[in-house]
Amino acid sequence: MNKFLVAPSILSADFSKLGDEIIAIEKAGADWIHIDVMDGHFVPNLTFGAPVVQSIRKVTNLPFDVHLMIDQPERYVDDFVQAGADYLTIHVEATKAPEDVLRKIGQQGVKPGITLRPGTAVSELFPFLPLTDLVLIMTVEPGFGGQSFMKDQLEKISLLRKEMERIGHSSLIEVDGGINQETASLCYEADVLVAGSFVFKQDYQTAIHQLKQKG
Repeated sequence: MNKFLVAPSILSADFSKLGDEIIAIEKAGADWIHIDVMDGHFVPNLTFGAPVVQSIRKVTNLPFDVHLMIDQPERYVDDFVQAGADYLTIHVEATKAPEDVLRKIGQQGVKPGITLRPGTAVSELFPFLPLTDLVLIMTVEPGFGGQSFMKDQLEKISLLRKEMERIGHSSLIEVDGGINQETASLCYEADVLVAGSFVFKQDYQTAIHQLKQKG
C-alpha cells in the first residue's frame, strides 16, 4: 500500500525547545521537516529566518522543506540554500519572475517548489511545472496555523495530476492546511502531507502513523 510522506510543520512546535522537538518527531517517523518562512508582508505573520534554519540543520539529517511566504523570494534564495534547505518553495504571486527564481534554486542543488494562495487558479502554476520537484497546494489561507481545511481546494490536486501527465513531468504534490486523519483521506492523490497542530498536540508517533496511511 502506498503511503504519504509526512512533513510536520514546526510552526506548531514548542519554540523554547525546538531542537528537541525536531529530534522527537524524527524518532516518531517524520519524513521531512516543514519550515514556514513568513515576512509580515506577503502574509500577516512573522516566523523564521535563515539563521534559525541553519541552527536546526545541526540536529537532523531529514530533508528541510522550506516554504517561503515572502515577497520577492529571489532576494533570499541564497540565504536559505546556504542554511540547509533541501526543498525551497516560492509563491507564484510573490515574484514577477517565478521561472527565474525556480531556475536559480535548482542551479544551486536545491529542489524547487511552487505554490499558490487558495484564491489563485491552479492553472497559474502550469507554465512552471517543468522547473519544479514539488508543488504545494494550500488548503488554508497562508499565514497562521490551526485553520480549517478548505475542501474546495482538492480539485487542484486532480488538475495538477492531469497536467503533469499531459506534459510528461512528475513533481511531488504536497498539501498543507488543516491536515488531520480525516482530511488526509481526502488528499489521496497527493504525495506529501504537512501537519502542525495534529502532530504536535498529541502523541507524535501515533499522529504521524495515522497520517501516513493512504486509503
